[in-house]
Amino acid sequence: MLDLRGRVAVVTGGAGGIGLAMGRAFTAEGMRVVLADVEEPALSKAAAELGVPGVVADVTSEASMRELAARVYDTYGAVHVLCNNAGVGPAAAPPLWEQEIGDWRWGLDVNVVGVLHGLRAFLPRMIASGEPGHVVNTASGNGGIAPIPSAAVYAVTKAAVVTLSECLYGQLAAATSDIGVSVLFPGPHMLRTGIFTAERNRPRRYARTEPGPAARTADEVAEAMRAHGLEPEFTPVEEVAGQVVDGVRAGRFWILPPSARTDDTIRARAESMRARSAPTYLR
Repeated sequence: MLDLRGRVAVVTGGAGGIGLAMGRAFTAEGMRVVLADVEEPALSKAAAELGVPGVVADVTSEASMRELAARVYDTYGAVHVLCNNAGVGPAAAPPLWEQEIGDWRWGLDVNVVGVLHGLRAFLPRMIASGEPGHVVNTASGNGGIAPIPSAAVYAVTKAAVVTLSECLYGQLAAATSDIGVSVLFPGPHMLRTGIFTAERNRPRRYARTEPGPAARTADEVAEAMRAHGLEPEFTPVEEVAGQVVDGVRAGRFWILPPSARTDDTIRARAESMRARSAPTYLR
């Protein structure tokens, strides 16, 4: 898909962070963009900024995602780029055998099942149109590459997004579809997004029975790192969005920014598997 002008893009988690940055980047390319998010006030502000439709949608609900698809197709008659970007990142937590099941269900429903709901709502129509298209699934600059023992729910769900995307790529290729797939690894450093305080949108059905760790913003996390002698680095969300545009245009599966640290982690993990040795972790 070389020419994005005039095409239609749908971005979940579009009210802020990477999603909003993607919306801005797609709009700059002349695309018709629809932002979707569960957080209505922020969504209204983002949609007004870009002058695009903003649709309240909950990725954990298949009915909600099908309603989103119906509205987009009623308005534009097509979707060419689907960005399954909505995600949650629970704060550092106790060992996984002690972590509350509500944490697991929430993380799985948003980060994994939410992607499936997006695919089920949009992909059949995208394929049936016969037009070229592209799906971008957001993984993690960290959790999709190596285990993160301090954030097991996040790491497990983002690793699932990577494998899901690989399977999707193979299935679409076998079906000789003209729909491409990318898996996005934002980074390579921290990003200033709302994922650190995702608890603000946590539905009651996933409520904890005991109070969890206090939510901290990206800047508060960075300050805590400095207190331990570490100087955090940030990747601008606009840079990530630019990588997405380039990846979609080029039909690139791995949207994985160049980083010596990331490359070392990938090699170390692959080597530990080849050597049947202990797991490796992000350094």
